[in-house]
Amino acid sequence: MRPTEPITVWGRADSSNVQAVMWGAAELGLPVNRIDAGHRFGKLDTADYRAMNPHGRVPTLKDGDLVMWESCAILRYLASRYGDGGAFWPADPVARARVDMWAEWAKHEGANHFTYPVFWLSFRTPEAERDARQLAANIARWEQSLDMIEAQLTRHDWLTGPDFTLADIIAGHYLYRWFTLDLPRRPRPVVEGWYALLQDRPAYRQHVMISYDALRA
Repeated sequence: MRPTEPITVWGRADSSNVQAVMWGAAELGLPVNRIDAGHRFGKLDTADYRAMNPHGRVPTLKDGDLVMWESCAILRYLASRYGDGGAFWPADPVARARVDMWAEWAKHEGANHFTYPVFWLSFRTPEAERDARQLAANIARWEQSLDMIEAQLTRHDWLTGPDFTLADIIAGHYLYRWFTLDLPRRPRPVVEGWYALLQDRPAYRQHVMISYDALRA
């Protein structure tokens, strides 16, 4: 199934949540018209935008008459409506549950232990205002999340099995920033191998491996 007209996504290209949606849509081969919004582009406090997304955040998606927000919900919708029921978002409820379990875990771990505690408190905080001790503790906690991913990836190439799935998008979109930030990292050959596989995907390179310099404090 294909959309009858391009899907619209509101959100700046360097928003990690927007990147996850754009990457997923590209993997599904969907036409998307992305409109810059948020951060330096504004628009989130306008009446029109708040009518679509009362939280005033990005991304927001419009597909026909449907308007929705929350990146993981958007990805599940796109995969359910436009996927083929294969490995990416399985039609089988048991197989889908395994993918969804890791996707849900990855979203919470990334949001709670990387995006603000590591990325914001380093790159998006002026150096003079950074709390080095707190940042080190936050990095150590994020490394625990990566321990879980590392253990899972010793069993197979992708997060939930032999095939690329939606869970790899939700977990993997954090990695570009993690591996390019000027921060101490433990060596992780297994996670680094998975990251190399992600970098081989054109949609990852197009939508995730992009500059985030405009976000620097």
